[in-house]
Amino acid sequence: MGPTAAGKTDLAIALAERFHGELINVDSALVYRGLDVGAAKPDYPHHLIDIRDPSEPYSAADFARDAKAVIHDIVTRGKQPILVGGTMLYYRALLQGLDAMPPSDPDIRAAIVADGEQLGWSAVHQQLLAVDPVAAEQIHPHHSQRLARALEVYRISGKPMSSFQTGQTQPEFQALSIAVCPAKRSDLHDRIAQRLEGMFAHGLVEEVAALRDRGDLSPDLPAMRAVGYRQVWAHLSGEYDLATCYERTLAATRQLAKRQITWLRSWPNLHWLLTDALGEAETLVAPDQRRWDLLADQDQALGRGVIETLGDLWRNFPAYQRS
Repeated sequence: MGPTAAGKTDLAIALAERFHGELINVDSALVYRGLDVGAAKPDYPHHLIDIRDPSEPYSAADFARDAKAVIHDIVTRGKQPILVGGTMLYYRALLQGLDAMPPSDPDIRAAIVADGEQLGWSAVHQQLLAVDPVAAEQIHPHHSQRLARALEVYRISGKPMSSFQTGQTQPEFQALSIAVCPAKRSDLHDRIAQRLEGMFAHGLVEEVAALRDRGDLSPDLPAMRAVGYRQVWAHLSGEYDLATCYERTLAATRQLAKRQITWLRSWPNLHWLLTDALGEAETLVAPDQRRWDLLADQDQALGRGVIETLGDLWRNFPAYQRS
């Protein structure tokens, strides 16, 4: 786990190679084919990458179902499943379960969408804030699909969507949870900026233009609402120039990282692996807040000390012993 650009993939690859593991993608953009540059699609093999066309929405429930099947397959073959990515709702669906909510009502959904188009989605967000402040806090004012669903649940049931999300479903298995994050927020912002500059230099605008030219996609689809894609789509639609597009994408990426960290701060039994400006591990923070230094090799971003220390955690984790 960890915020965007924190170095999750590099660590996961090192763990997979050291402990005979296979990686499972937990990033909502990487499930879609054609979202390569803007989603920082890795070259290393992952399960659940490129499994959907961007015209086909993929939900947290879809992920939980597919990830369970992949995990069982990996374990059956005697390998170690390693989940890696920053879509916290996917982790929650898999590890904490999803609570039953009322099915969608097309008429109610259509009325909410009409409000969004006429009044603006920020106004819809204010409507949600009045009836379900917990859900509204977790949903960006421009995330039309999630806003519509949250308000729809309230109008159907008379209860806020957050009241259904108790997370009391009994999980099928446990997981050792590790979050990778720079110790200083400024270092994370620098990493985000460096990666974003690379995306724009290596064809993000051209990638979104090709997706837009297909003719069957719209900016309201989940795939096109991913950070970077929605800003570039708006630029290509003439809403603002390229320089503004870059600045808005940078701001949205920082906001995404902030939301991810907020999720992680309340995540149960989480180990924090804090890194320095170069991405090298400095400190491991246990769930009980005890700290100890990692003997990281100063010549490598992922030194032997980091990997072996995480391996010790893994071997001593009860669920690992039972698997």
